[in-house]
Amino acid sequence: MASHSFLFLYMLVTLSLVGMAFSDLDDDFYDDVCPKALPTIKWVVEDAVRKEKRMGASLLRLHFHDCFVNGCDASILLDQTSAIDSEKTSRANNNSARGFEVIDKIKSEVDKVCGRSVVSCADILAVAARDSVVALHGPSWEVKLGRRDSTTASRTAADNNIPTPVMDLPALISNFKNHGLDEEDLVALSGGHTLGFAQCFTFRNRIYNETNINSAFARQRQANCPRSGGDSNLATLDPTAAIFDSKYFSNLVSKKGLLHSDQALVNGGKTGGFVEEYSKNLRTFSKDFAKSMIKMGDIKPLTGKQGQIRVNCRKVN
Repeated sequence: MASHSFLFLYMLVTLSLVGMAFSDLDDDFYDDVCPKALPTIKWVVEDAVRKEKRMGASLLRLHFHDCFVNGCDASILLDQTSAIDSEKTSRANNNSARGFEVIDKIKSEVDKVCGRSVVSCADILAVAARDSVVALHGPSWEVKLGRRDSTTASRTAADNNIPTPVMDLPALISNFKNHGLDEEDLVALSGGHTLGFAQCFTFRNRIYNETNINSAFARQRQANCPRSGGDSNLATLDPTAAIFDSKYFSNLVSKKGLLHSDQALVNGGKTGGFVEEYSKNLRTFSKDFAKSMIKMGDIKPLTGKQGQIRVNCRKVN
């Protein structure tokens, strides 16, 4: 009887370990099946960023917008079909999200060196985000891998879950909390706005109607963002839009946040403290940003036999 009990316990433990092996993300997931995968992603990202610095911010944003809609599952990459309600047409992504051609290029090159489609589009997004930050002089981090790709998308979920540029602090805190992220993550990840641009329509109300804004900064932005028209005119989110630094936070301290949701971070005691700290200490910001990116990458991944490994990131197999 004792031997049967031991055998049952042994099998239970073994099955549990096997389940963990297939369900948990791991930074060396592709080391055996395709050791050239990550170096290939890196060179394609570096080439794209070398051609257009803005692309680094765009690829980072794709990963963020993917993870905030039903988890990091590459649903943002799916094109519209009769069966797919594409997230590309959501309010946050329509005529805004970009970099899809770079992801296509990465997928093609990775599948070529791997000899088959073994690297998921979701993992490509996660690694490309990290490599984009590094290419623009930011921190690196170990990307946990093993995600699989969704077979569905949801424009409605994108509309409901991606933070908007007009959110106030309580709404931002609530939004991030719903994704398992705390106030430190909120401020650190918002620091991704040290890179890239915003369109006029996202900050027009702030520069014309809000009072907690540096007047000279508001006038400067008004020059390229009229009260009507010019909705797609671009402005940098911080003074050094192609360099990962802490000037985004220095701007917030000086009431020069471009978006309402950016400047709102200063309004809370806890979030305001992080803003102040990051404005003075790039090393702390870089460390916390990397930590929060890893945490965000853990949002509801598909693993094991869930989902699929798409052959074409834009459509379901």
